[in-house]
Amino acid sequence: MSAPSLAPFILKRPWLQKFVSPLAKWYVNAAGYRQLGLRADDLIPEENNTVQLALKRLPPKEAYDRVFRLRRAFQLSVAHQLLPKAEWTKPEEDTPYLTEAIQTVEAEMKEREDLEAMVITKRQRIAKVAH
Repeated sequence: MSAPSLAPFILKRPWLQKFVSPLAKWYVNAAGYRQLGLRADDLIPEENNTVQLALKRLPPKEAYDRVFRLRRAFQLSVAHQLLPKAEWTKPEEDTPYLTEAIQTVEAEMKEREDLEAMVITKRQRIAKVAH
């Protein structure tokens, strides 16, 4: 299951958003994944069954791009290098591509659990009594 998020709470409050936004930008830059050409959804661990199903649902181009980014980041990490600044992932390119698929899979799994847990009872007929 995906982790709970404070984002909706923060986005509903403009004053809080103004306060947290610079801190969030600093954190993303400090994390360093963009300097390796990765996107935020590339960091989601794959060991989860939900994530595995979501990865299978990615379009072929997106799946190929993801594997390319991960392999390139691994090679850069082994070589203790960063990409040239022109090749870093830009904030506008760092859009979620896997999160929506994960949420869809989670919703389907919850629906399946609800349907499997459903108890069906037979209605009893009420006989009409003539007076």
